[in-house]
Amino acid sequence: MTQLNININMEELTEAVLNSNITSMMKSMAVLVFNAYMEAERDEHIRASQYERTISRTDYRNGYYERDFTLSIGRLTLKVPRTRNGDFSTKLFKRYNRMDQAFVLSMVEAVINGVSTKKVSKIVEQLCGETVSKSFVSSAMKHLDPELKEFRERSLTGHTFRYVYFDAMYIKVREDHRVISKAVYIAQGVNDLNKREILGFKVSDQESKETWRSFLQDLRDRGLMQPKLVISDAHQGLKAAIQEVFVGAAWQRCTVHFLRNILDVMPKKDSEEQRQALRKIFRANTLQQALESRQAFEELTGGENRFSKALETLDSGFMDAMQYLQEPEVYHISLRTTNSLERVNREIRRREQVVSIFPNTDSAERLIGAVLMDIHEDWEKNRWTFLMKTGNPIVGRT
Repeated sequence: MTQLNININMEELTEAVLNSNITSMMKSMAVLVFNAYMEAERDEHIRASQYERTISRTDYRNGYYERDFTLSIGRLTLKVPRTRNGDFSTKLFKRYNRMDQAFVLSMVEAVINGVSTKKVSKIVEQLCGETVSKSFVSSAMKHLDPELKEFRERSLTGHTFRYVYFDAMYIKVREDHRVISKAVYIAQGVNDLNKREILGFKVSDQESKETWRSFLQDLRDRGLMQPKLVISDAHQGLKAAIQEVFVGAAWQRCTVHFLRNILDVMPKKDSEEQRQALRKIFRANTLQQALESRQAFEELTGGENRFSKALETLDSGFMDAMQYLQEPEVYHISLRTTNSLERVNREIRRREQVVSIFPNTDSAERLIGAVLMDIHEDWEKNRWTFLMKTGNPIVGRT
């Protein structure tokens, strides 16, 4: 019987398949190729072909599990090889699902620590095709953690950043047999190529001036130069840290948070006209328009004591909320709020809500870091710039 040897560049073939608009027949071929690719990976890992006897063998085959692999071409169901000791892991999925890996690891660690349900255990085994074990976690972390560490500690000297956003969100972590709340600090920047970047993140026990200052100083130590404008909410600790670490940078108070603060102290009854007048202030395109709208609001409310707290609140933060007006008008919608960073937070929250309670801080940092790293890489590949029109990305390319 003739033996047919075919040499294939699997990376090129994989890339070609992933970027193709292919028929169902080609999808079937893709399944065959991917399955063969993973089989070859397992042979290389074991250092022995099927039925081959060799002293260099490191492990033994242990069947397969099925896994759906969803791509732009559709969903493929693949047969993923396993080994007896569980150390083998295919590289096929790693380029596309760093977030999934971290997500699974978080749930696995929760299962191991006995804090999740049978339903979560079942999800874990369906996703990763392995029984839940500490050895599985250790093996997976060896691949994922160094990559996240490199991203987290990378130098920021390659670009200058005109605009930098800061925000915090809260998660629940199990620590010393208690469930506690921890703050997650996230920094996003807009570089000199008009591209967004995730600059850094940190999980901290509390949101305070000291912890914020430490986070900001770490960014400076990694090479972040003085930004032109810093955008955040008005948390006193964060605001004080910004003033100390970025001396001379303008500070933009998030207008969404600020407007909410004012509306919260306004009377709810018979105030719709005044509320509309207030919102008009924050839709201004120039400082002069904002001042005129502010004056109209004051005239509409000035004679009534029930609006005195709202007027006082507006006066205390008006100029901090208008700093975006000093920048080109096309950037205004993106600079007046932390909404772009809020969207990043929602991507984290979507996965964090499934985990519910992180089994430890390392697990939280791993999942959050993986989400942020994938978002960052998507931004790098994206052709669209930071520039925005009203409510939507502009039709303009870098």
